[in-house]
Order: sequence, then structure tokens, then C-alpha cells
Amino acid sequence: MPPPPVGARTLPRARRLPLPWHGLLGLAIMLAGQILMFAKVNPVWVWFTPVQWTGCLLLLDALLLKQRGESFIFAHAREFGAMAFFSVIYWFMFEGYNLHLRNWAYVNLPENLPLRFIGFIWSFATIFPGILMTHDLLQAHGLFRQAKLKSAAATPLVLPPGMLRLFVVFGFLCCTVPLFLPATTARYLFVFVWIGFIFLLDPLNYRMGLPSLLRELERRSLSTLLTLFTAGLICGFLWEFWNFGAGAKWVYPVPYFNQPKLFEMPLYGYLGFMAFAVECFTMWHFTRRFLPASWIR
Repeated sequence: MPPPPVGARTLPRARRLPLPWHGLLGLAIMLAGQILMFAKVNPVWVWFTPVQWTGCLLLLDALLLKQRGESFIFAHAREFGAMAFFSVIYWFMFEGYNLHLRNWAYVNLPENLPLRFIGFIWSFATIFPGILMTHDLLQAHGLFRQAKLKSAAATPLVLPPGMLRLFVVFGFLCCTVPLFLPATTARYLFVFVWIGFIFLLDPLNYRMGLPSLLRELERRSLSTLLTLFTAGLICGFLWEFWNFGAGAKWVYPVPYFNQPKLFEMPLYGYLGFMAFAVECFTMWHFTRRFLPASWIR
């Protein structure tokens, strides 16, 4: 296209938004939520955590769209919906564990049971998307892309033949044994639940050719593992930060090492978010394998 003649009037270029529109909406939701929380305006104050995570998911998706040119929420709506649905299913499963292990408890919940149930579903639906979209965004920015196990040899690691079976058995025991122990003993063993599904399902993902941490380890890559650890810490901090100011919240009646705290969580407990992020990754890719092909990317 030739340049305009000298002295010709040119129309000003349209200003590009710094974020796609739904990212700006997400920021607006989070800002309004913060203000309404400080003012203790219901229902935002009661359900402050899922309100903030709703805005955060929109922001994460907008950042992903800007970084890699494709939205997850809108371009892959069925997969996003399936992820949110199974996030609810799996977190209710962890709530079932907690009925026996009693590592956390909820306070100030609405007395109306249908409203309480709706709030739980809304909250739980944001868990897996929050972790995995944060992980995707960190990967899109190349975080830990070059992280590898140092070795003089460039050859892949070779997993011993019986290791996969050993991992599956260990994972199964981690997921089941705490349920058969007295509650006074089992409450000390929740860490095994947070790692159990990793050992149980990641070898199966490996066998089926799905994204697997074992396959990455075989290639001497630590990229996905370290990115998941970072995503877990980021999301864990946000969960605890937003939970701290919420009207309805969870607390941790742990009987040991409950100081010092960052918000409601004992400081060492943030390590659990790192393991949980890996667990979300493993559980989701196992689940995703069984979704209709038209639903997934």
C-alpha cells in the first residue's frame, strides 16, 4: 500500500486493548470483589474465594490467548467444561477423605443447604482449571523449559521393568490405607493422599502414551514438574490469601506444627500445594483420555 500523500489527513489507529475483553472483565470482577469483601457485602463476602477465582480464570485465559493466540475457555469450551465438572467430582472425593482425616473444616457457611451446595460446586469447579491454566501460562512463557537432570550422558533414562508396577501398588496403598486406620492416626497421613494418585495414575498415563512425568523423567526433563510446583505455590498462595478475607472459609485444625502461619495455612502446608498441582495434572490427563474426541484439543 503506497504512503498517503503529503499533507493528507490520516485517521488515528484504533488503540489495542492491553488484554482481550474477558481479561479486563476478570480484572474488574476481582477488583469489585475485593472492594465488596472489605465492605462485607453479601453474597460476595461469603463466597469471596470463588468470586475471585472466577475473575482469575478469565484473566488467565486472556493471558493465554495473548501469549499463544488461542483461548482455552472459548475455543475449547467442552474441554474446559469437562475440566470444571471433574474438578467438582474429584474435590468431593477429597472432601470424602477429609470426613475421616479431618485436616480442614469450614466455618460461617450459609445455613441454607441448597445455597451452600451451590457455593461448594462453584468453588470446586475452579480448582483444576486454576492449577492447570496457571501451569499452561507458565509453560507458554518458557519457564523451566531447559531444566534437565544433569548427566555426562545424553541418553534417556531407562526405567526398570518392575518400577511402574511398584509405583501403582504404592499409589494404591497411599490412597486406601489411611481410610482403614483410626481417625486419630489417619489424620497424620493426608500427605499420602496428596501423592497417592500421582503414583497410581502417572504410570498408567505413561503406558497409554499420555502426558506423563515419568516420560519426562525418561527424557531427563524437569520442565513440567518444576512448572507444576510453581503453579501449585502460586495458586496455593491465592487460595489462602482470598480465603483469609472471606466470610465463609476453611481453617486447618492440624494437631501438630501449626505455627508459623501464612493466612490460615501453616507455612509448611504450602508444600502440599506443590504435590497437589502434580496430582491435578496426573488425574486430569488420565480422565481426559476417556472424553469424546470432539471434546478435546
